[in-house]
Amino acid sequence: MALGLLGLKVGMTQVFDEHGKAFPVTVLRIGPCPVLLVRDQKRDGYDAVQLGFMDKERRKANRAERGHVAADLESKRKATRVGAGVQLPPKPNCEPQRYIREYRLDKPDENIKVGQLLRAEEVFKDIKAVDVSAKSKGKGTTGVMKRHGFKGLRTSHGVKKGSRQRGSIASNASNRGSGRPKKGIRMAGRHGNSNTTMRNLKLVRIDTDHNLILVQGAVPGPNGGLVSIRPSNKKKSKHYNVPQVATVSAAKKAAAAKKKK
Repeated sequence: MALGLLGLKVGMTQVFDEHGKAFPVTVLRIGPCPVLLVRDQKRDGYDAVQLGFMDKERRKANRAERGHVAADLESKRKATRVGAGVQLPPKPNCEPQRYIREYRLDKPDENIKVGQLLRAEEVFKDIKAVDVSAKSKGKGTTGVMKRHGFKGLRTSHGVKKGSRQRGSIASNASNRGSGRPKKGIRMAGRHGNSNTTMRNLKLVRIDTDHNLILVQGAVPGPNGGLVSIRPSNKKKSKHYNVPQVATVSAAKKAAAAKKKK
């Protein structure tokens, strides 16, 4: 998995290309994110990088949150471990962070150190497509027409106040043996407020002066909501224009040679 960054969703706007064509884009304020912890196979059993985003006031942070980032915070447990000869992991010596996320890596990256500030122009330098994850807007309890796009029942005679109902949910044959509807059946319930990922969004522009990233298309969540962005893991992305070399079989080559003769 690739390294990503945290940020906030600013809103949507449009940009124009060199031909005057307009593209809808979402503006994201990404980073800078300090590296709080670097996990490795020897100590933790996996490779990952723990990042923070947005400073949190010290008076609002508890002792655990302040001790996670401060190396000079005194504690009895720390003194006991140091006295026993335990080597403590390095601390970034930064302000407590409001948001903390961890990104797993396929292999360790020697260039990432604890306390380093990661910026968008460094992580997404040669990236053309990204995946953006966020929590979608909560819409409360909704019916099947709004939640799942059901057509509803007829509005003609004989359908009494049932034009927005779901109708039959299953047949007896499909439920035979269980005695109850199967799991995952689409019914009314809570809509939204779930972790959602928009994959393979085109990275349009990076504004290094204001830490902004413009991606083509919509991003889940409200304006001001937390987002996580990382390079797209889609193997065949339409945003990477890779020239394909046409391969000619031996039979076609022989047929073309005969035509020339």
